Amino acid sequence: GWYSFEKRQKHIFGKCKSDRILQKNGGLFTFVTGRVPKTVEDVCQIIKPNAPFGFINGGGVYDYNEKKVKWIKKLDNEVTKLVEYIDVSLENVGIIVNTNNNIYFSKDNPATKKYREERYLSNIVCDYHFVKEPIIKIVFAENDEGKMLKLGEMLKSHPLASAFSFVRSENTLYEILPKGISKATALNKIVELCDVDFKKTVAIGDYDNDIDMVKCAEIGIAVSNACDNLKNIASHITVSNEEDAIAVVIEEVYSGKIKV
Repeated sequence: GWYSFEKRQKHIFGKCKSDRILQKNGGLFTFVTGRVPKTVEDVCQIIKPNAPFGFINGGGVYDYNEKKVKWIKKLDNEVTKLVEYIDVSLENVGIIVNTNNNIYFSKDNPATKKYREERYLSNIVCDYHFVKEPIIKIVFAENDEGKMLKLGEMLKSHPLASAFSFVRSENTLYEILPKGISKATALNKIVELCDVDFKKTVAIGDYDNDIDMVKCAEIGIAVSNACDNLKNIASHITVSNEEDAIAVVIEEVYSGKIKV
């Protein structure tokens, strides 16, 4: 799973560096994020994943060591009609376009500005009609909860809804993904690429966009401060992300408390 890295990098692994111990003993350690590869360089320098990682909430898999996209799925061009529908129907909802290489800000509002600042992104402005690269993900950003709920209802009831997947990735973010894509897609691709036993997989997360991945893994874990939807389907609940959750889980696997 993935925690907002800027806020929590000192909490992810814990003082014992359990991820390094896991890797030295033959384990694979990686993550699945909503970001595009070039925006997680700082993360990878600290984590040093020894397996490909998932990006754009499962829409792609990237090998950091090879600096190479291993697999990717783009959105159908019809997505523009869905974006137009929201754009004209909900005033001032922010629109962010993700490609394999760039993040474009098509319509700005306070939520998109926060998104950009928290992730240290450049303000690359481009109308979604004129993005020339294949689009991998659309992100709508809005601080108003009522608008977010309305947005979700509108997307799911649109005639084109069956051609896409939708996920609320944060309180202020709602995303359009290629049909059938989720973080579970990336987990399956990573297992396939690494030729490992799926029964040895452990996934941990904290929000709605982690649900499919946590359900898919052999052992699916939610941090204690995860959203209720995730905790309801997880096979285990661990400590919060502020209490070295990843380190705790790794240690519990080694000690046998969590049996894989």
